[in-house]
Amino acid sequence: MKVRFCKHNKGKSKVVDRLEEAYPDLNVKVKDCIKKCGPCKKGPMAVVDGRTVRGEDGDELYLNIVRILEGKAPQEELSLSLD
Repeated sequence: MKVRFCKHNKGKSKVVDRLEEAYPDLNVKVKDCIKKCGPCKKGPMAVVDGRTVRGEDGDELYLNIVRILEGKAPQEELSLSLD
């Protein structure tokens, strides 16, 4: 899986560090821009295999990404945190 963060998004640093520590084989990159400016301005977000994932803060973003990585996010829950 690919996880992409925009370098301008607030709250990404801790999430990136936690993901790289917990999932060393995960393809995590911070890009100049991921072309998701609307969600990026609203709060912590990432793109996981092409899907936008958001959180109220870095901790919630991390948990939402982990749920997707581990296949534990039910479809109903994904619709709340994904665009």
